[in-house]
Amino acid sequence: MKSSTSLLVRMGGAMAALMTSFCALAQDPYPSKAITMVVPFPPGGAADVAARPVAEAMGRYLKQPIVIENKAGAGGGIGMAQVARAKPDGYTVLMALSSVVVLPEVDAILQRAPMYALSQLKPIARFTADPVVLVVRSNSPWKDFQQFSSALKASKGGYSYGSSGNYGTMHVPVEQMRSVIGGSLLHVPYTGASPAIVALLGGQVDFIATGPSTVAGHIQSGRLRALAQWGTGPVPTLPGVPTLTDMKVPVTYAQWTGLFAPASTPETTLAKLREAAKFAANDDRVKKSLQSAGTYLQYQDSAEFEKFVVHDADAMRKVVQHMGKID
Repeated sequence: MKSSTSLLVRMGGAMAALMTSFCALAQDPYPSKAITMVVPFPPGGAADVAARPVAEAMGRYLKQPIVIENKAGAGGGIGMAQVARAKPDGYTVLMALSSVVVLPEVDAILQRAPMYALSQLKPIARFTADPVVLVVRSNSPWKDFQQFSSALKASKGGYSYGSSGNYGTMHVPVEQMRSVIGGSLLHVPYTGASPAIVALLGGQVDFIATGPSTVAGHIQSGRLRALAQWGTGPVPTLPGVPTLTDMKVPVTYAQWTGLFAPASTPETTLAKLREAAKFAANDDRVKKSLQSAGTYLQYQDSAEFEKFVVHDADAMRKVVQHMGKID
């Protein structure tokens, strides 16, 4: 009886091991279906401009479509939080703007429950890093930054600017600038860069500061005029546009786009995403698409990008703390 029981136990163990091996073999290799790339802003903004050609190229490399999902709201926080909480299987990724490092600190300042923690997201690659550009309508009385600055200093809140939301990548740089040159402004937050640009073109606000890719076409067509940019030197897509440091305003700001995945995504899956991101960064179609949109590739791989994110988060934390609570 003992021997038969022992035999049954051994047979059961062998069967379990066989089934485990079979299940492992039966699992589909990643990726086996479409991937969703969440863009936490409306179509037409800097993140969307980068996401579309990158998604197409990564999809070609992975041999699965990558579908863009624009999930706007809360200055990008809704879409970012969606990916931070997503199943870590590689089928939901995020194309974020630099505001991804700011919003957790904003939640702390406002003493509200955090939408997400930066530690919930794993950096995969950076694609662009553009200084924002100060633009006004072509019929604006301000022909250069000196005229703009003089008007702002004399203003008692009569001028307004649009942004993609409180503490976002169009809000923070303007407040940096204003803190140096003085004056008072009315901040009008929208759900993204595209609606803010529409508001500027329609005369609802007086100026905006945004990524070059979102306004390059309007500058070239003569509808908008660029007065200054937040870079540390000349920008290829903004020839002749001076930096704020040239204008004795010592502030800089880069609006970057980067790809993230949920932090606990398996390393083998992350490796595939990194490979696809590198392929996209070297793809001529991606480079041409970004250039035609008014930006250019400034790729960083995952290791370099992780260090960059930590440094930028620290720098922006100090800026946001200086801005303080905004009602």
